[in-house]
Amino acid sequence: MSGQDPDPDSKRPTWLGIYDRPGRPSVTGIEIAAAALSLIWLVVAVVFLVLPEQTQAGGFIVMLLAVFMPVAMIWVAALAMRASRIMREESARLQTAIDAIRQAYVSQQQRSASTYEPAVARKLDEIATATRHTQSTLATFSSKRRDLAPLARPAAPSGQTSLELGTPAEEIPTPLPTDIFIRALNFPETAEDTEGFNALRRAMKDRKTAQLVQAAEDVLTLLSQEGIYMDDLRPDMARPEVWRQFAKGERGRAVAALGGIRDRSCLALTSARMKQDPIFRDAVHHFLRRFDTMIVEFEPQASDADLTALGDTRTARAFMLLGRVAGTFD
Repeated sequence: MSGQDPDPDSKRPTWLGIYDRPGRPSVTGIEIAAAALSLIWLVVAVVFLVLPEQTQAGGFIVMLLAVFMPVAMIWVAALAMRASRIMREESARLQTAIDAIRQAYVSQQQRSASTYEPAVARKLDEIATATRHTQSTLATFSSKRRDLAPLARPAAPSGQTSLELGTPAEEIPTPLPTDIFIRALNFPETAEDTEGFNALRRAMKDRKTAQLVQAAEDVLTLLSQEGIYMDDLRPDMARPEVWRQFAKGERGRAVAALGGIRDRSCLALTSARMKQDPIFRDAVHHFLRRFDTMIVEFEPQASDADLTALGDTRTARAFMLLGRVAGTFD
């Protein structure tokens, strides 16, 4: 019929679980039943106990107890029933809220997984392209060396040495200055950080430094997907002698001061990503190996000030966080 609502449930309020306002009335059937029983008992007590004359000593007190004690017991029982009903309603609302939170968490994980998959696939394509390009370059270089091998090398000019393998002295790469190396590991601060970009550009010309910088960039990018940024971390800085012990092969609690990251949320998110994402786990282990190799070569020639400056870079903070999650300092 046209006068009826086609959807009777459309006017029902949305059930919000623990966040919903209780919809129970102020006076329920329990209070009404208790009031009725109390009234009936008072009428019976007045008719049979109060109206007859009580002449014995203490009879009035006994009469009051006989009249009001049952009334008190009725209301105690009514209040107990009301409290029990309220507890059942609160439990139901709490269970609804827990189910809603669980469903929201599952939905968020599914959305996160669907977001990560395209990025991971794109990263794998970039790695495969770079690998093919490197292999092609190496093959070209090898063929050129084979073609040039039979040619006689010209005599080295007087006063200039020539290596046994035929590499001229001017083609030997100059060692990367320590301050440039440390500045590159911290990455540019902003898009206008010319000094940082210059240091990074010079560092990428050194093969070993470029490998470490690339590994650090990969893990920093993956950590940023979890909302973890190195600028937000405030680690406990380790003393230079602890860095030297680590470079000489010490592991475990002897170098536990290097794991100075105390942010529980960052540690929990990183640990969960390590367990769930094999690509992230491989990137972390690759970065830790590169950092271990770097610190072994860097420590003998570094001063205490250099080690302190290194420990304050973004790359070192990533090492502190990931090393602690990976159990390097346990």
